[in-house]
Amino acid sequence: MSETILVCDDEELIRWSLAEQLRGDGYNVVEAENGKQCLEQVASAAPSLVFLDLKMPELDGMSVLRALRDQDNDLPVIVITAHGGVESAIEATKLGATAYLPKPFDLREASLAARRALDESRLRREVYYLRTRTAAGYGEIVGESAAMRRLYDTLRRLEQIDTPTVLIQGESGTGKDLVARAIHSRGPRRNRPFMEIDCTALPEPLMESELFGHERGAFTDAKATKRGLFEAASGGILFLDEIGELPVGMQSKLLRALENRKFRRVGGVADIPLDAAIIAATNRDLRAEVKAARFREDLYFRLNVVPIQVPSLRDRREDIPALVHYFLDRFNRAFGRDITGVSGRAMERLVSWRWPGNVRELRNVVERTVILLDHPVIDVGDLPSELRGEGGGATGAGCPFILPDEGVDLEQVDRGLTEQALHRTGGNQSAAARLLGISRYALRYRMEKFDLK
Repeated sequence: MSETILVCDDEELIRWSLAEQLRGDGYNVVEAENGKQCLEQVASAAPSLVFLDLKMPELDGMSVLRALRDQDNDLPVIVITAHGGVESAIEATKLGATAYLPKPFDLREASLAARRALDESRLRREVYYLRTRTAAGYGEIVGESAAMRRLYDTLRRLEQIDTPTVLIQGESGTGKDLVARAIHSRGPRRNRPFMEIDCTALPEPLMESELFGHERGAFTDAKATKRGLFEAASGGILFLDEIGELPVGMQSKLLRALENRKFRRVGGVADIPLDAAIIAATNRDLRAEVKAARFREDLYFRLNVVPIQVPSLRDRREDIPALVHYFLDRFNRAFGRDITGVSGRAMERLVSWRWPGNVRELRNVVERTVILLDHPVIDVGDLPSELRGEGGGATGAGCPFILPDEGVDLEQVDRGLTEQALHRTGGNQSAAARLLGISRYALRYRMEKFDLK
């Protein structure tokens, strides 16, 4: 700790004892024996916190508090009061004192009061900074790390370029959909439609109808002609989420439409111009999928005209405090809560956690904590159990499994846990994915990989 604490008390023994306790806690401590010296030390030493006795010669504690407030100084002050001085403590609180300690006090209690006051002061400064500075990020995307600035540079170039295809790649939960919407909202097609489809959501026959539309009578239930998403997005953007999950048959049809810039409805004979830009997103490594013959190489090259890689949260940990405060503010408004911030220790855990679910996981943690919290500041004990272990999981602490000396076959463990989750949930994929802490798409990838369908 590098904070400086000023201890002001005219009783030398109290001043010395408190100063020694705080030095033992790692703080830099300066001392003053009266109110006049206190104001001089505030001006010269710029402390982060003051312990202030109310009863002192030359200038009492109340006068010091008034002087600090007249200077518009938001320096946190913990007042020290004599036994029975509750009324004085209340008056001091009205003048801006952060807390009070009645004499005689336990030195450990003073240490806790100091840490609490410094944490709250730090949080106030962070919130003020985050709320008053120019919004950092791009659209709804939050972050100022080097990795995110590179992403913003690419997005700004696309503001003036009407590119026909963009491929967004990144782990599940990194915000690929936000990137796609940002491209639309700031690009040349911003005043035209933005349509999206999840490529995992529909079987191949229905997927073809959704994308291309169908003519009346094209199949049994086709009682009327239907426009597909390619037509609905005409002039705008069609966002194909999880393109890596697209069946091989649909990959061929999509490639043909992109190559020819025209398509036909299912059961139709007339060519319809394709006037929509295509943004595709995936959490898979499409190069590896091409090598494994699960994704067409020619479609990959057609989509990969403008490649965008969205960084994982592990690669931009410096953005985590801004994201936490962003979600905190959002969920405070959504649930009518008034959570003021996060303690320094809790923020350290949040920053050091490995975040396998990326920003989506962080958002869920903040949302759950805001809903359940019954006090104003989020501390370590309020975080989910997996985040409470020292090191936040970065070195394996807090992991419920112990690696045997002989090692393990990680593929076998992965398969076994996936099978157990599916068995326990009776094959319910959403519930199984929640048990494993992964997305439904990641679960489906494992089911296909291990032939568990």
